[in-house]
Amino acid sequence: MKVIETPFEGLYVIEPDVFDDNRGYFFEFFSRRRYDFLPGDCVFVQDNESLSRFGVLRGLHYQKNEYAQAKLVRVASGVVRDVVLDLRPQSSTFGRHFSLELSGENKRQLFIPKGFAHGFLTLSPQALFIYKCAGYYVPGSEGSVNALDPALGIDWGLEEERIIRSEKDILAPMFNEIKL
Repeated sequence: MKVIETPFEGLYVIEPDVFDDNRGYFFEFFSRRRYDFLPGDCVFVQDNESLSRFGVLRGLHYQKNEYAQAKLVRVASGVVRDVVLDLRPQSSTFGRHFSLELSGENKRQLFIPKGFAHGFLTLSPQALFIYKCAGYYVPGSEGSVNALDPALGIDWGLEEERIIRSEKDILAPMFNEIKL
């Protein structure tokens, strides 16, 4: 497996070893001993899965304070534009975002440390998105940033009028309005 560092401290792109043959493919999408580069306090306790249709944008979501979650995300089928936003005030990349394409075909994964907001936009007819969380979801500690905030400068790869969001995501505060 190949672990690729990003300009964001603790944020890694992972390209797993995939074994293809005439029957299909096999790859190990997680084994703790192969992910020994993860922080020692990163213990995955929950796996989540979502299915989204073309144009659905989920995010940018995060958990606050002691309920902050690290995540390992991937796409089992389909294609998404995955985006993270650094919300760590002490970080040199605070307020900046990182994006990449995740797909069932490229099998890339993204390890997102605590302190980032996360979202994705489905660019295929549908996408099956799977992620591991280091920490349980706590409704009272959730936060969100408006993914279409022009100040963030995120290129989602789709015209805004074609993007489908939940009411909650539409009403999410702009970056300069959030309280960390």
